[in-house]
Amino acid sequence: MPSGASTASGAPARRALSSSTIGSVIEWYDFTIYGTAAALVINRLFFPQVSSAAGIMAAFATFAAGFLARPVGGFVAGHYGDKVSRKATLVVTLTVMGAATTLIGLLPTHDRIGLWAPTLLVLLRLVQGFAVGGEWGGAVLMAVEHAPSGRRGLYGAWPQTGVSAGLLLGTGVFSAVSLLPDEQFLAWGWRLPFLASALLAGVGLYIRFRISEPESIVQAAESGGRSRRPLVDVVRKHPKEVLIAVGARFAEGGNYYIFTVFILTYLSEQLDLSRQVGLTGVMIAAAVDIAVIPLWGALSDRVGRRPVFIGGALFMAAFAGPFFLMVDTRSPVLICLALVVMMALGHGAVFGPLAAFYAELFPARVRYSGVSVGYQAGSVVLGGFTPMLATSVVLWSGGASWSLMVLVAAGALIAAATMAVAPETFRRSLDAEAGAAARDGAVSRAAVTTPH
Repeated sequence: MPSGASTASGAPARRALSSSTIGSVIEWYDFTIYGTAAALVINRLFFPQVSSAAGIMAAFATFAAGFLARPVGGFVAGHYGDKVSRKATLVVTLTVMGAATTLIGLLPTHDRIGLWAPTLLVLLRLVQGFAVGGEWGGAVLMAVEHAPSGRRGLYGAWPQTGVSAGLLLGTGVFSAVSLLPDEQFLAWGWRLPFLASALLAGVGLYIRFRISEPESIVQAAESGGRSRRPLVDVVRKHPKEVLIAVGARFAEGGNYYIFTVFILTYLSEQLDLSRQVGLTGVMIAAAVDIAVIPLWGALSDRVGRRPVFIGGALFMAAFAGPFFLMVDTRSPVLICLALVVMMALGHGAVFGPLAAFYAELFPARVRYSGVSVGYQAGSVVLGGFTPMLATSVVLWSGGASWSLMVLVAAGALIAAATMAVAPETFRRSLDAEAGAAARDGAVSRAAVTTPH
């Protein structure tokens, strides 16, 4: 049986799991409602002076701005999460995210303050990116490091559902307000999903204050095993692990936003379908994704992280062609089915075991920094710029979807190749690694003080 992250069990482990999952849902709700707004409304309210195509590109550019700030948030949160406290860092990230999202809901549009509107929008989007960049690593580590023996994949998968749960919640709210007459939707209805963030953040903070630090991290601190410069240490001592973490993101990092953000614009602008068709399909696919991600995580506890991940990535590459052929039929049923199959068998399989795999790659003393650097470095290009890239290749190919098939398949195959050369980690003991890191630190300190 694979070794667990710790001997954690009972109430502390359950509180850590629920806090990580609920906090993740709230953070990703805040972050992803912007993507939905960018696909549906941002271009009309903040870039009305340009053409429709240019407005869409500008809206997706502001969406991408959030991803530029994610590595910075990951680096800062990783540093303090490894050096000071996982819990305190996660409280800060949730507070910052809630404030930024609420302010977007209060922001005047272009017709009120001119160019200040898109300028302030980009600044707030950068703050959102900073917050979510610091959130992901801490949330999944709190779950994985509290996990009982042999259940790291399952525990790590639950915060991963927060991405799709936040998408489902945000898309559901946007779907509801989009039923308003167009005039009311553009005037005030689009603001409601953003303003709801204030209430959600309050709930998340209440839960987050009740959790404790993982046992392995407390032990590392007591034994002097914490790094003074975790970010520097992870880059200098674990470059291979960082590159593996970045490469593994190619399957889901960019493709996820093709299936959940770009697809909304593709359906409405390219295929001339109602926005409800895309919103409904994404909502149903997200709901299915929530159900299957823990199953894939649990399977990886039994057979290993690599087989589950590689299988999902290869399926994603193979299904890219049928996916867009089904979407191009303009049939709402086939569009929904394509989204469900891709998210459940492709995205779910590569995303479910990812949290545990990342945690197992790095020793405890630099783990928050390691997972944050690897995950968020891949987010800059793979996540933020993918909707813009997808829009560009569609325009370049004259509206032909074969270019999108190639884009999806290429990313999935790169990730599969990365995992093929990566080590299998599911039998590693995180506690043993924490102890080894502490011993290494002690040896290093002794070497410095011993005359030669």
